[in-house]
Amino acid sequence: MKRDAPIARVRNIGIIAHIDAGKTTTTERILFYTGVSHRIGEVDDGTTEMDWMGQERERGITITSAATTCSWREHRINIIDTPGHVDFTAEVERSLRVLDGAVVVLDAVAGVEPQSETVWHQADRYGVPRFIVVNKMDRIGADFERVLEDIRQKLRPQPVPIQIPLGVEERFEGVVDLVRMCALRWDGSTEGIEIRESEVPAALREKAEAYRSAMLEAAAAEDEPLLERYAGGETLEPAEILKGLRAGTLRGSFVPVMFAAVLRNRGVQPVLDGIVDFLPAPNEVRPARGVNPATGQVEERRSADAEPFCALVFKTFTERDRGRINYIRVYSGKAEAGAEILNATRKERERMARLFHMHADKRKRIEAVFAGDIAVAVGLKEAATGDTLTAPDHPLILDGMTFPDPVVHASIEARTVGDEERMHYALGRLAADDPTLRVRTDENTGQFLVAGMGELHLEVIAERLRSEFNVGVRLGKPQVAYRETIREAVVQEGVFQRMLAGKEHYARVLVRLEPAARASGFQFSRDPGAAVLPPPYLAAVEAAAGDAMSGGVVGGYPVVDVKVELVEVTFHEVSASELAFRNAVVTAVKDGMRHAAPALLEPIMSLEITVPREFVGPVLQNLAARRGRVLGTTVRGALQVIHARAPLSRMFGYATELRSSTQGRATHSMQFENFDLLEEE
Repeated sequence: MKRDAPIARVRNIGIIAHIDAGKTTTTERILFYTGVSHRIGEVDDGTTEMDWMGQERERGITITSAATTCSWREHRINIIDTPGHVDFTAEVERSLRVLDGAVVVLDAVAGVEPQSETVWHQADRYGVPRFIVVNKMDRIGADFERVLEDIRQKLRPQPVPIQIPLGVEERFEGVVDLVRMCALRWDGSTEGIEIRESEVPAALREKAEAYRSAMLEAAAAEDEPLLERYAGGETLEPAEILKGLRAGTLRGSFVPVMFAAVLRNRGVQPVLDGIVDFLPAPNEVRPARGVNPATGQVEERRSADAEPFCALVFKTFTERDRGRINYIRVYSGKAEAGAEILNATRKERERMARLFHMHADKRKRIEAVFAGDIAVAVGLKEAATGDTLTAPDHPLILDGMTFPDPVVHASIEARTVGDEERMHYALGRLAADDPTLRVRTDENTGQFLVAGMGELHLEVIAERLRSEFNVGVRLGKPQVAYRETIREAVVQEGVFQRMLAGKEHYARVLVRLEPAARASGFQFSRDPGAAVLPPPYLAAVEAAAGDAMSGGVVGGYPVVDVKVELVEVTFHEVSASELAFRNAVVTAVKDGMRHAAPALLEPIMSLEITVPREFVGPVLQNLAARRGRVLGTTVRGALQVIHARAPLSRMFGYATELRSSTQGRATHSMQFENFDLLEEE
């Protein structure tokens, strides 16, 4: 087994941003300029390589993250193109978990949009180094200095431009490369393949020198010998500057910024150079950490082929004709196709029958995977998103991923009796692939319900049932997925006493329920003064308290933001049992909630509406009618940007109404902010 690229020449990167910023367009150009594809795919024409699903091409958006591989400057680049729509945030979450670096694409007119902030903070959580590409510099209203200020205010890294644009709006023709101090212009007649290099225009030289000076200071500060030379007035070579910029990017001291008009094929090759020059190889990031299930100790796995095999399943996908595939990120070691591995999370031995590299929905068979690889494994029967695969004699469980809870649900029913069984099977497969999709049967109505992150999410699921599984379905009107909580503290007793199979089961508990901070979830504790229970019984008590949170007393919705404290227990050696304690606790918690001023929580959405000034009045009136609260407004050229929050229950159908009331000239983005008390109308 031999690697096809040294690990130091591997880059695992993602393209992330707000919807319509140009992520997929950027990826398509990267594939063209690296020779993977021989024509440029266009989102508007439905000819993209990466948006391969029928719905993606029809809607012009990315729905599922897609992986591909290309080469640039003798480096192998594994790319994951992620969705920008908030309804598919799970795809971004699991991609960022396994990436070593990211390219963040911003719109030169809109600047830092809400989903850009969301994915930026997701990347912060996983410590992913990144650089920024300000795209659409050719659009009317493009303003690179305003975008830089937006980055400082909203993302709060230090933006360090390594280019400045040559012209803006329709006059944008290229960039000034501040590292080599030259002008770069792209030849439109060769689809941007040819780049003309020339001196910096005299009109831009002063501005270029000022930005270059700031860049040199930032780069030199990352390397002491470099700083001494720079402070001494010596000239720094481009290779030295790039070394300092790379060090600062990897440490997170600053973020390099580039400029492009990707749709016009201007500025893409420097992005590829940036991936190689600024983003880390797998062996340059922190070693993977996990818990050895045999010892309970935290262990590390360095990104090296000589280490024991360790990989994370970060995505599963069910293909109608091929069955289930598992996307894996290999953190250490190597494994051949056909190898037996241990699913350490599930304590099951499995076999990776076949291994592939992916290009969107196309497969290229490979014989082995190595440290740092992103690949697809076929043949794993039990593996699910978040599972750790290891060498059988070196188990380790890596940290998994956390996903948001659904905020919308709808009834779904098969169009014919014959479709019903197939619908249940297909939904089971889709739910196994999508951690934010939940499927259940309503106990009161008997209806089958699907829950997801928004209207679009549920529409896509219904369409996938029809197109991929050939199942006719009807989707009901979306409904809000509420939560329940309590507003007062109570102490409640719970008793269970029953003869079962000739044995008495008895337990008595006293629990204290009190409200917790919003978004804190469920917390359990034991009063130090309470009688000490044997560990199995205490575990049963805590588990039962958690189970009682699954359905509240107002509408049966999940209960959140509640503290449960075990205050007192009565324990008899002969009649005590886990069964008794579980039932006593559930009784106490449920009864306690009834007396603790139970209340509903509703999902609140954060909104950003970009609208021409002449339509601001009608938009504000419509928001008020929907119980929206305006937080502020900003000016973006000839447009007004309204920042607001509103309950999700009042926002269904908003996109259609906004378009009709503004002659189609307004746009908006909406994402979940938090749960808050349901207001009385």
